[in-house]
Amino acid sequence: MTGVTLDRVVKRFGQTQVIHGVDLEIADGEFCVFVGPSGCGKSTLLRMIAGLEETTEGRIRIGSRDVTRLDPAERGVAMVFQTYALYPHMTVAENMGFGLRMNGHPRAEIAAKVAEASRILKLDDYLDRKPRALSGGQRQRVAIGRAIVRGPEVFLFDEPLSNLDAELRVEMRVEIARLHKEIGATMIYVTHDQVEAMTLADRIVVLRAGRIEQVGAPLDLYRDPDNRFVAGFIGSPAMNFLAGTARGDGVEVPALGGVVRLPVRLPAAGTSVLLGLRPEHLEIGTGESLTVELTEALGGVSYSYVQSPTGERLIVEERGDSRSRPGERIGLTFDPARAMLFDAATERRIR
Repeated sequence: MTGVTLDRVVKRFGQTQVIHGVDLEIADGEFCVFVGPSGCGKSTLLRMIAGLEETTEGRIRIGSRDVTRLDPAERGVAMVFQTYALYPHMTVAENMGFGLRMNGHPRAEIAAKVAEASRILKLDDYLDRKPRALSGGQRQRVAIGRAIVRGPEVFLFDEPLSNLDAELRVEMRVEIARLHKEIGATMIYVTHDQVEAMTLADRIVVLRAGRIEQVGAPLDLYRDPDNRFVAGFIGSPAMNFLAGTARGDGVEVPALGGVVRLPVRLPAAGTSVLLGLRPEHLEIGTGESLTVELTEALGGVSYSYVQSPTGERLIVEERGDSRSRPGERIGLTFDPARAMLFDAATERRIR
């Protein structure tokens, strides 16, 4: 078994604690994505697993082995970085096989492993080229190939697509997903891009300020977030949040000009709450209480930025041929069952 277990791991830099007692189990063969805003600790946690950062407290296990104090080379992991880190004077084949050659592996074994990695990554036509003759996506595939030939128990990816343009990012997402399906290894992937997380992960770990906010399958986090942070981070565009007050028969939401009745157990009357509405769950309805400020037409879908009478702003997804125009006065409708309610003070979900 080559799963990864983090047991109350802590990381401090001097007196500053950046990872706060993280517990996590990643199953053998799972594709797990660490996601969160810049500075949340996701790359630090990955580097602790790799052995590039010392673990201050707690234990890290890979399979049945306690690797907490082992050197990186002894952990059975391979890391793919944001930068390709290829040797410019070496060919693709030489770059991919360099680690094995340095460890004294036989030439025939190196050639066989490079050929297999090249087949998986579709690099056969580029083996004799040097990095300067490759595109960004091809260079990243070479970097991944270099990890594959080592035969690691766990692959670690630290924002590997952030240097690529939008088209190549999509292409490489597909390549990495296909790679995981073919080799079935445990993979841990760090990104700040929740679209990458949603499309690649078996499970997502949402981090904030060195703590895990929620762990779950992508659609589970989208449909059933535990708190405002997760609800706002997962989903693109982000969820709308409107201030409200619990009443006996519902939630009074000034931005919508009335009381919204929700199928949840409401807190005590007078409690400040937040009503969460995803852009795709809002529809243009009758009325003129809101003003369209801007419409982004993206082809099959548009996003309208709408201002309420109270000054709060919402994003509304529109489909079809009829789209709102800037300056237009509109009303909004939605299915109350799709709305989410959060305690304004704790930001925890009210279910």
